Amino acid sequence: MSVENTPETAPTSTGRRITGRRLLASTSVVSGMTLLSRILGLARDVVFARFFGASLVMDAFLVANRIPNMMRRFFAEGAFSQGFVPVMARYREQHDHEDAREFVDAVAGTFGLILFVVTLAGVIAAPLLVAAVAPGFIGEDGRFELAALMLRFTFPYLFFVSLTAFAGGILNTYGRFGVPAFTPVILNIVLIAAAVWLAPTLAEPGMALAYAVLIAGLLQLLFQIPFLVRIRALPRPKWMPSHEGVRRVMRLMLPAIFGSSVAQINVLLGGIIASMLGVGKISLLYYSDRLMEFPLGIFGIALATVTLPYLSRQYANAAHDEFAATLDWSMKLVLLIAVPAAVGLIVLAQPLVATIFYGGVFTANDVRLTALALQAFSVGLIGFSFVKILAPAYFAREDTRTPVRAGLIALAVNLVLSVALAWYLTGIGFAASHAGLALAISVAALLNAYLLYRGLRREGIIRHSTGWTALLLQVLMANIAMWAILDSLHRPLEWWLAAGPLDRSAWLVLNVAVSATAYFLVLYALGLRLSNLRMRRR
Repeated sequence: MSVENTPETAPTSTGRRITGRRLLASTSVVSGMTLLSRILGLARDVVFARFFGASLVMDAFLVANRIPNMMRRFFAEGAFSQGFVPVMARYREQHDHEDAREFVDAVAGTFGLILFVVTLAGVIAAPLLVAAVAPGFIGEDGRFELAALMLRFTFPYLFFVSLTAFAGGILNTYGRFGVPAFTPVILNIVLIAAAVWLAPTLAEPGMALAYAVLIAGLLQLLFQIPFLVRIRALPRPKWMPSHEGVRRVMRLMLPAIFGSSVAQINVLLGGIIASMLGVGKISLLYYSDRLMEFPLGIFGIALATVTLPYLSRQYANAAHDEFAATLDWSMKLVLLIAVPAAVGLIVLAQPLVATIFYGGVFTANDVRLTALALQAFSVGLIGFSFVKILAPAYFAREDTRTPVRAGLIALAVNLVLSVALAWYLTGIGFAASHAGLALAISVAALLNAYLLYRGLRREGIIRHSTGWTALLLQVLMANIAMWAILDSLHRPLEWWLAAGPLDRSAWLVLNVAVSATAYFLVLYALGLRLSNLRMRRR
């Protein structure tokens, strides 16, 4: 059976063609760097769990860090990138280098000043922001005061990381994907160092994490500057809000601010409700979400990062067949990776949490509660992954309205389900009521992906190539085989908690290795070959 695409590749302004091999190579670079970042991020979360657990201090830091990170998705990786990259690609394809430089300078000056004002306002209004996103913190347990103090140091991270994302967007447009993908490693290293060495020396250990976020933001921006100089693209900021390119970016950003960040808003709503469920619930959701984000970040986000500039370039060149073929190819890769990742996370939730987080102040009960939330989040992994691929197909065509409409529907569903599940599970005395919030977020993600897919099909943008039916059957059979292998290797949670760290790690690696091998062997036995996934000329 074959799963091949047969599109003609698209020429670029430099004379090179956009091919499946080039996309896969670029995705591999980003995935490799992202893997390094995610491994260090996992190490960071292990340190957090061992030193702070699911505690008042960790809850406060997560809220203080979530606010600038949510806005980062608006101003940086989310709306800004999806507004800036397509316009930047158009300037590279249809204008000379000086016009492109002027556009970059105008965006840098205008965007930078707006960011500075927003950052200053955030620092001043820190208590109000904490009250808005974590109303359950208001009380006598000290979470509110600590979170507000932390936010005064974490909020400036928005300024630095947004400019870092701007620099990364320029580098991505020039095909330099490795540097922006490596940059998050700096944040993880600084946070680990702060938790291990700085926190024990402070009267309030949690403040070390807030200080680290601020320092890391500055270091990330400084790290990318030499690479911009190397390609002669270092911005010379100019306040030019009337520049045609700036206005175009702003028009694309405004609706994309919501459309590209529905998942983050859903998580934020979950956090608001979780803050009312008691101390530690926000931390438990965080640890489970981080494990779900691991496979999403390694492949889904990496592929989306690489695909958006290529889709934008193909659209600018009116290469509609190649645009559709690139999207079809990306969807096949996501299907091959996201489905087994979701199945694996659901089956191995308890072993994963026990192996990675158990110990220190992270208790056996924390393991159980975190695993339940992870299973709920894993249901939506496929939806999260496809949104990362489908949304850029709209943004590359400068259509930001459709994702907004889909996002509004998904957001409404999430809000209703979150309140209903939290109320019901709390009412029956279920200790893992926070898992209901994770499930609501997952359902919303699946719905969002479906709505985006339906819209692209109606417009004729998605044109499925031959082999999709065969691929779906192959993936189904391979996942059934993988599930059976994991079930045969199953050991109860008590065994994982009693075993030593080395035994837990070895058995977990064995589970993952054997089941992954079985998955790919079944795919091979059913006729799937890597050559089938190439984008070929018609």
